[in-house]
This record gives sequence, C-alpha cells and structure tokens, in this order.
Amino acid sequence: MDKNQHNQISVSQDPTATDLSMMDRAIKLAAQSAELGEVPVGALVYETETGAILANAHNTREMHNNPAGHAEFSAILDACKKIQDWRLNHCTLVVTLEPCPMCAGLIVNSRIGRLVFGASDPKAGAVRSLFELCDDSRLNHRCEIVAGVHKDQCSTQLSEFFRNLRKQPKSD
Repeated sequence: MDKNQHNQISVSQDPTATDLSMMDRAIKLAAQSAELGEVPVGALVYETETGAILANAHNTREMHNNPAGHAEFSAILDACKKIQDWRLNHCTLVVTLEPCPMCAGLIVNSRIGRLVFGASDPKAGAVRSLFELCDDSRLNHRCEIVAGVHKDQCSTQLSEFFRNLRKQPKSD
C-alpha cells in the first residue's frame, strides 16, 4: 500500500507470529515501566512487512511529569522521527493496554496501518471498550485491529502493579 493512501478497511484478525513475539517484547517493556513506579504499559512500532522495530517505549508519565508520557504515544513519535515521516501506514503498533482517547487519536493521525493490543481498558479504552476511534468510518483513516493478544499476561501485569500499589503505606 502506498504510504499516502488512506486505509479504508478495518478488519479484526488473528495475531501473526510476529505480533505474538512483539507483544512478548512489549510485556518486557511494561515490566521496566513497573520497576520505575510507572503503570506497566509497553509499546513498540514495527514495519509490518519486514518485522524491523522502529521504536519502543514504556510509560513515563510519573518520571517526566508528562500527561502525554504514554508508551504508545512515545513509540509513535520515536518511529516518526526515525523514518522522518509522520505517516506510519506500513507499520504495526503493539501495546499491552488498549489505547486511551489521546493515543487512539494519535494512531489515526499518524496513519498506523495495524494496531495490536493486549488487555482491554474498560475505564479509558478508546479502541473497543468505550469508543471505537481507530476504525470509526467517519474519520479519514482506519487501521486493522488485533485485540486481546496475550491479554491474560497483560491484565495480570496491570492487576499486580495496582494491587502492590494499594499495599504501600499512604503518605500525608
């Protein structure tokens, strides 16, 4: 597909072997995030045809006091910088948690070709749970979506992080 061409079809499909291995990498990135006291979310952008990783990231909101410090947001920006283009039609974004409205908007605006995510987010998910921004027919771009990849691992990682956080003594 020409990188300037709009993706007109969104089809949920089964994950590829590359998607599965990339999600394993994203889960490791999420673990790094948790070690730093960040919500454990990891993401990476890879070229769909070659499997070449363009960028990877984990959450950094707390570390940088940045509300846009979401893993997928950072990975998309880094991938664009690397290829020196804002269009990522030829790429797949893999993220351990369903993107929020901010990140789903960036996915649409950066023309991501495919999105693969792990755990659903019933409180802020903007791909399937609360909204369906990434394949809304009213928008000028839609991406293919593969949902629920290693969802149990991704969900457990998040649940354990928040369980441990609640166990910590509260500071005044």
